[in-house]
Amino acid sequence: MELFSPEFWSALGAIILIDLVLAGDNAIVIALAARNLPPDLQKKAIFWGTFGAIAVRSAMTMVVVWLLNIPGLMLAGGLALLYIAVTLLIPEKQQEEGHSANTNFWNAMKTIVVADALMGLDNVLGVAGAAQGNMMLVVLGLLISIPIVIFGSSIVLKLIERFPIIMYIGAGVLGLTAAIMITKEPLLKGFLNLTGFWMYGFYALCIAGVIGIGHYLAQRAVAKNPTLG
Repeated sequence: MELFSPEFWSALGAIILIDLVLAGDNAIVIALAARNLPPDLQKKAIFWGTFGAIAVRSAMTMVVVWLLNIPGLMLAGGLALLYIAVTLLIPEKQQEEGHSANTNFWNAMKTIVVADALMGLDNVLGVAGAAQGNMMLVVLGLLISIPIVIFGSSIVLKLIERFPIIMYIGAGVLGLTAAIMITKEPLLKGFLNLTGFWMYGFYALCIAGVIGIGHYLAQRAVAKNPTLG
């Protein structure tokens, strides 16, 4: 593909569009992971979390075909994402000491990067296809999406502070993403071929499970330590 040709710009536009569609999930994960940090670390978490997530997704795009051929990867990724979605609803104690704050910051970074990597397992296939093997296109598209993800994460974080119910909506979105990943697992096609009502029922079960279990664990954490409420 010739640089700056009509095909180049067309492919870049397609990649940016794909990245924009995926930005919603990224913003939710980053905002939920950063909400327990002190205000001065929240902006750092949003910026570096976005940077780390983009870097991981770029690397995954380079080896996407090999990644998606690993048996059981989509199933394992979906189950791991369900766990992450639940844990993101559990409040963490904010410490005053710098060491504790830094520890929470790096824990948030780890959660953001791992969650985005799991969600991107199948999504990067679309980016790789649109790029037609041109990694410059992939990197350009992802770089352009960085300010959009940062802006979206900041908005979601502010909304969570004002309307805590959004935390549960965000966790439900992650639960749905995990459910879709699980149903795409080739190893399950032989005995778990969900369609129509059963497929949507499974999606609803995952969403309800994440919200229900997350809410229960959050309430139990607050009961043990009222300062978390």
